[in-house]
Order: sequence, then C-alpha cells, then structure tokens
Amino acid sequence: MIHLLPLMLERVGILIILAFVLSQFKIFRHMVHNRRGRVGTLLLIVVFGLFGVISNYTGIEIHLNEVVSQNWLSGIDSSSAIANTRIMGVSIGGLLGGPLVGLGVGLIAGLHRYPLGGFTALECAISSVLAGVVSGWLGNWYRRHGLVPPWFAALVGMAMQAVEMLLIVLFSKPYGDAVMLVQTIGMPMILLNGFGTLLFMLIIRSILKEQERQSASQTQLAFHIADRTLPFFRQGLNPDSCREAAHILLRLTEADAVSITDRTHILAHVGAAADHHVAGQEVGTELTRTVLEQGKLMLAHLPQHIRCSHQDCPLEAAVVLPLLVHGEAVGTLKLYFCQANHLSKVEQELAEGLGKLFSAQLELAEAEQQSALLKTARIKALQAQVHPHFLFNAINTISVLCRTDSERARRLLLELGTFFRSNLQGAQQLLVPLHKELDYVEAYLQLEQARFPDKYKVELHIEPGLEQVQLPPFIIQPLVENAVRHGFRRLQTLGLIRVTVSSVAGELKLIVEDNGTGIAADRLALLGQETTSSSEGSGTALYNIRERLEGIYRHAASFAIRSVEGEGTAIHITLPLQYQEGGKVHADSVYRG
Repeated sequence: MIHLLPLMLERVGILIILAFVLSQFKIFRHMVHNRRGRVGTLLLIVVFGLFGVISNYTGIEIHLNEVVSQNWLSGIDSSSAIANTRIMGVSIGGLLGGPLVGLGVGLIAGLHRYPLGGFTALECAISSVLAGVVSGWLGNWYRRHGLVPPWFAALVGMAMQAVEMLLIVLFSKPYGDAVMLVQTIGMPMILLNGFGTLLFMLIIRSILKEQERQSASQTQLAFHIADRTLPFFRQGLNPDSCREAAHILLRLTEADAVSITDRTHILAHVGAAADHHVAGQEVGTELTRTVLEQGKLMLAHLPQHIRCSHQDCPLEAAVVLPLLVHGEAVGTLKLYFCQANHLSKVEQELAEGLGKLFSAQLELAEAEQQSALLKTARIKALQAQVHPHFLFNAINTISVLCRTDSERARRLLLELGTFFRSNLQGAQQLLVPLHKELDYVEAYLQLEQARFPDKYKVELHIEPGLEQVQLPPFIIQPLVENAVRHGFRRLQTLGLIRVTVSSVAGELKLIVEDNGTGIAADRLALLGQETTSSSEGSGTALYNIRERLEGIYRHAASFAIRSVEGEGTAIHITLPLQYQEGGKVHADSVYRG
C-alpha cells in the first residue's frame, strides 16, 4: 500500500498540471465562472469527461497486491484491476456543474473504463456514474449557502472513492481477490483522490476569486473615473468640459489617447497624435460616424480601421463608444492605443462601462438643465404678477389730477412708466441691484401717496456701499404695499414703514416693518406657506416671495414674519451676499464693503 502512494501522487499531479494549464485560458475561466446554458453545460461535461478518460489511460495496473504495469493502459488482464484518479475528475465535474454535468461526466468516464477490462470493470463504471450524480446533488445543495469550499470538495471526493471501494468488495468476484485489492489500493486512492480534489478546487477557487477581484477593481476604477468626471459632464458636451474629462480618462486608464466628440466635431483630444487630431475639427473617420449612426460600441484593431489620413499617426487600435441621451447618440468617447495588443478585453469592458456611466451623467445634466429652465420660468412668471387693482387705482388717481394738478399728473405718469418698466425688466432677470429695487419702491410710493396723502410715511435705512448688491426683484415693494393695504387699513394714527438693509457676516439682512394693526396669531402661521381666502388679503405676495427665495437660493435664504396685534408687523429676510448659480459665482453679487 505504501509503495502505491508516490505512484498515485504522480497521477494526481498530471491532472493538477492540466487544471493549471486550462486555468490560463479565458474560455475555461468563463466556463467555470458562468456555466449556465446548454453550451456551458456541454463544455463542462466534455472537459471533465476527458479528465476521467485521461485518468483511465494513466492508471496503474494491479494484480492482487502487486503493481503489474505503469504504462499507458489500453486494456488489462481479466484478473487485474486499475488504480487511478477517475473519481476525482467525476466528483469535481459534478460539484461544479450539478447532477446533469455529473451524470454526463460519469457516463463518459465509466463507459470508457468498462472496455479496459479487469474483474472490477463493471463496479468501476457504475461507481463513476453514481459519483457524478451524488457529487452534483451535493454541489447544488451547498451552493445555496455559497461557493463550494475546497475542504467540502475533498470530503466528497474521498467519500465517492470509498463508495467505489465498497462496491468492489460487495460485488466483484472472486471475493478474496476483491478484498485483497481494496486492502492494497483503497487507502491510497481515497487519500490521494481527496487531496487531488482539494488542490483542483483551490485552483478553481483562485479563478473565481481573481475574476471577482478584477471585476471589483474595474468597477471601482469606473466609479472613480465617473466621480472625477461628473462635474464636467454635468455641464454637457462642450470643449472645456470634455477637455477636462479627457485628461482625467487619460491619466486613469491605460489608453494612449482619449477623444470626445459630439455628432459633428471633435470636442477634445489629449494624448498621442494630438498634433493632428485637433479639437474643433469635423468628425473624419468612418468608424466614428458608424458608431453615431448605430449607437453601438465598435473596435479598431488595425491602423487602417482607424483611417487616419496622417502618414505618421502612431495610433493602431481604438475602442469607440456612443454617448447616449434617451437612446440617441449625441457624441462618442474614443480610447486610442499605440499598440494593438494593449486593447485588451479588460480595457474594452472598462470603456463600455464608462460609456454607460457618462451617458447617464449627460442625461442627468439635461434633466437638471430642464429643471432649471422650468424653475426659472416659474420664478419669472411669479415676478411678472401685478395686481390689476393697483393699475386701475393709479389710472383713476392720475385722471382726477389731470383736472386739478396737471403737472403732478405728468410726474405720476412718469412714475407709472418707471414702475412698469421696472416690472418688465425684473421679469427678465433673476437678480437686480438694490438701487433698482429701491427705485421701484419709490415709484410705487409716489403713486400711492397721491391717493392717500399724509396717511403714512416711509423711512429707508440703507447701509452705505450696498447699492450694487444683487437681490431678487419685487422683494421690498410687495412688503411695503402689504403694509399700506393691510397694515394701515384701520389705523387712526400716522402709519410708519421702516425699510432697513444691512450686511452681517457675509449675509444681507433686509427688514420691512410697520406700526400697523398687526396679524392675528392663527393667520400668521399660514402666511408665506400658502395662499388663503380672507377679507384681510390672500397672502399671495408673501407666498410669492418665499417661493422665489427658495427657488433661487434653496436653503441659503431665510424668510420670517413677526407680528403682534395692535403693534405692527416685521418681515425679516436674510440672503447670501455671494450667490452661486450652476456652480459659477456671480461676481457682481459679492459685497466687498
């Protein structure tokens, strides 16, 4: 028995060497990693069936307890038997492929073993099929809990070999020879088949782990690149953003050059051949035009496929991907290589993943742009609102003054023109200088005080140097109008409106307060949050202001109403002095007092 161990170890080594060689081929890696489908199942049956056939041919002929032959076996004497590693290949095939693969491998190995002869031929053939089916069932059962571990595979291999020894003892004739044979080869075959199965599964496990590490590394790199390029692709396809994104891609991939185009022109090209592949040129290659038309990835493995007209162009291979927005190609991403063999499957898959991520980023950029346009349109619609009653009252006042004070009527017409000119200009701009907003307030006050002379007065307290600070139009005037229309409605004394504008810690503080009748507590909670139906006003102006501040500044602005019945109301607004829109700082909105 002892002298059989090194001989069996040699046979195990043959299969392990074959397994290692096969592991270097992509087709075998893919087959092990993804065995689903008829083709994958058939390939597993053929490969591991061949392992069983090789084990039969390389077996050791045993007569009673003596080694008869170690040569390539094509047949043996009817009183002899074979010590081999057949069960090892069958068990591994079943563990990896399931019962169907195990059955197929067992049939190939068993049917090949039976014609070789010997007094254990039938038992060996039957045990091969049985080992394949049982290993496949055990493999399926264990895979529900995760990947089959090598130690479990080794135990299965040893158990299946022990079953074969049991069948030989129970059914092989003569019984005495069968017992002697099992005493001689039983333990070496059980141990070494288990050891060989362990080594084989370690190789298989390394294949799977390597693919997982490679996929994880590739995915991490793709997301890292996407994260670095996101700020640029969110700006859409333009020369500046594409040039920055191309530099990032060139630095983080194995490509020798990176090019980005829209449907008609090269937007950026960095890296090799940048001397004649110049941004701004029209898309010149048939390959790029085909990708734009079909919206599918294409490869160039030869310089003639790239079709560069420059005689000394160093680019030999390329992967060209469409950049899709809503399923339509709006541009291409091209990774170039100076040596064709550098365009590996890994680089191709990375480029394909990046193409999908960049397409998603471009769709996100378009969605954000549309959202911004809708938000701007809504804000401008809110800005353009003018109460019709104000216009009618102003016209009626001026028409009366035309009979009694024509000069004052002329001045009020000029103020009315100023008022509506400011309204039109404000509806076209998100921000205006503070001094224009104050002119708008002054025009309104001139028209209103013509109707209600000596009913109220207005005090302006403006911190020097803030006249050019930018703020949304129609912020102060509606607050002043609210005080006039609602705060002083039942007031018997002189009304006072105080407007205060100051800067504190990088913020613009704006307060409009009055000494009017104030607001009831139950109504105060709703003002600015929604419009209401009330004899005291709908709150549309306050709601309008809050909505515009939220739309323009998001959470960087604040709006608060403080009021006490019988004492007055104060509106507090805080705005950032440095306002950013679309990632760019509005230089004219930065106060540098």
